[in-house]
Amino acid sequence: MQRVLQDNGGLVLGAFVDIYLAGAAVSLIGWDGAGLYHFSHFVVVRPEYQNHHLGFRLKAFQRDEVLALGLSEIRGAFDPLQSRSAGLFVRRLGGIPDRYLPHYFGQLSDSVNRGSETDRIRYRWALTSPGVEARLAGTIPSPEEDRQRWERSSAIVETEIGETGLPLPTAVAEPSGPSAHLEVPFDVMALREHDPAGMRRWRHATRDAFRAAFDLGYVVDDFAVLSTDRGRRSFYLLAPGPTPSSPTGSV
Repeated sequence: MQRVLQDNGGLVLGAFVDIYLAGAAVSLIGWDGAGLYHFSHFVVVRPEYQNHHLGFRLKAFQRDEVLALGLSEIRGAFDPLQSRSAGLFVRRLGGIPDRYLPHYFGQLSDSVNRGSETDRIRYRWALTSPGVEARLAGTIPSPEEDRQRWERSSAIVETEIGETGLPLPTAVAEPSGPSAHLEVPFDVMALREHDPAGMRRWRHATRDAFRAAFDLGYVVDDFAVLSTDRGRRSFYLLAPGPTPSSPTGSV
């Protein structure tokens, strides 16, 4: 399948340490009835090579290759509870999530998805937009700017510390005002291991929160991790307004 993709407009990219495959990115041609784009099927990095910006470098290489094909947009989907994925696709790369996809892949049997509902959030990555180019160049809000925006934002998901010591959602509200934030677990793997019931609570709360935000026309334009008196916490940051080149919406 990867050979077929590579020979017919798709991309199969690898990151190597000597002859050892450390990470990979696979994407394919997409068509939505209006135009062509590339759809990012997956980006994976071996655990021992994570936290070395390898995912970022793979995506930057993928961007160069897609531009060379004459296309200007990459789309993809990731688990919205995965803080690491949101940090890459939204924070570092400037992708704009625009559609919530509940239980997108159905039941999967792999170790990461087994027993979980496979919700995903789609993002669009406008490869030559000024905002994307600024993020790729390293222009990212400072921790103080993130904190100020968080403090003046309305909370869509209210949380409290559960019995396991991990935060759990307690209520979902509609976003309001010029800025809103939507909290997700900082460490979803710890949540999955120590509090499976809490994992389900997060999944359903996040699903309701994104749907409410998108239905009211809010746009996710950033993602931030903040150090608070409750430890490190992860937030999608939202503002009113249409998603560039596409109306927002939930499915």
